Amino acid sequence: MDNFTASIETLFERAEDYTRTSAELVKLNAIDKSADVMSSLLSRLTVAIFAVMFVLLINIGLSLWIGEIIGKPYLGFFIVSSFYLIVSIILYYFKDQWIKIPISNFIITKLLKKK
Repeated sequence: MDNFTASIETLFERAEDYTRTSAELVKLNAIDKSADVMSSLLSRLTVAIFAVMFVLLINIGLSLWIGEIIGKPYLGFFIVSSFYLIVSIILYYFKDQWIKIPISNFIITKLLKKK
């Protein structure tokens, strides 16, 4: 009987160790996936910020150049801003297809990626 009790206690200790180890593994996997997603998003955000700065400066130069050709500098800015208004309207109507779904797919792919 004493041997049986010792076997059951050993079994419970092993089950408890297994549960702790499994919980720790789940926690570490969640941390790993979160860090992977965040680092990917932050690196893409950094590249996007530099791209936006480039586009901003190109647009200012383009606006000044168009304004110089037309003869009135402010008209160049109106023309370039009108272009962006049209692009914004198009993006609004296709935002799910062009922006939301690809970003969701990217995050899901990163989270489900096996190492």
